[in-house]
Amino acid sequence: MIKYSPKSTSIFILLFFLILPLTNVFAENKGFIEEKQKIYDDAKLLSAEEIAELESIANEYGEKRDTNLIILTTNDSDGKGFKKYTQDFYDEHLDGPNAAILTIDMGDREVYIAGFYKGEDYLDFDRIDLILDKVQPKLSDGDHYGAMDSFLSTAHKYLGIKPGIDPDFILFKLEAQVVIALGLAGAIVGLMLYNSGGKVTTTARTYMDGHRSRILNKRDVYLRKTVTKRRKPKNNSGGGGSTRGGGGVTSGGHSHSGGSRSF
Repeated sequence: MIKYSPKSTSIFILLFFLILPLTNVFAENKGFIEEKQKIYDDAKLLSAEEIAELESIANEYGEKRDTNLIILTTNDSDGKGFKKYTQDFYDEHLDGPNAAILTIDMGDREVYIAGFYKGEDYLDFDRIDLILDKVQPKLSDGDHYGAMDSFLSTAHKYLGIKPGIDPDFILFKLEAQVVIALGLAGAIVGLMLYNSGGKVTTTARTYMDGHRSRILNKRDVYLRKTVTKRRKPKNNSGGGGSTRGGGGVTSGGHSHSGGSRSF
């Protein structure tokens, strides 16, 4: 029979309460949930085919980044505002996993993006601002599907780039990578061809008679300089302006990043 002293019992209870919070943290952050619905089109902006296509894209990209990519549309945020509407949705439908949520409020003409857990780390205010640069103009033009598709593809890209790095840095662009690769290949081939040939021994002096050929005079004449100034036009198309909103904490205690614009 095993006997427990008061001291050992106290140690056991202490360890239990130290480990319990850790188990709750691991239980909360579940990552990607495959069976979870991703597109909630309460504002009826999409056809059934478009919803099915976006569901497929959201699941494919979300699984790769271990983050639930969610899209919400609404005509009425129940008086909560787009931010509280997004927070309450997260608490009620997710309550713990990594997530990036796009909320389109057609009633107030506002678009909001929030990131939870990994989404909060990888989609900070600056990156959300860049995503809204792509999403907001399309919403202003009435291209709802295009705006949602841009959100999914850009969030997927940014979730794959470590925080603190400019996600639009030129070396991350496919076109730049192709040009650099072709340039390096051309330089290597050119170097190989140069080294494979014989040494060139002729120079400009080979065919010049130094006693009879000479430069008699040299003169640079500066004629004129013209500078034209033009005011850069402001972009007044559509709504929007600067990103607003920011992050916060839901009623359920989940911290998140965030940013919004009107459209």
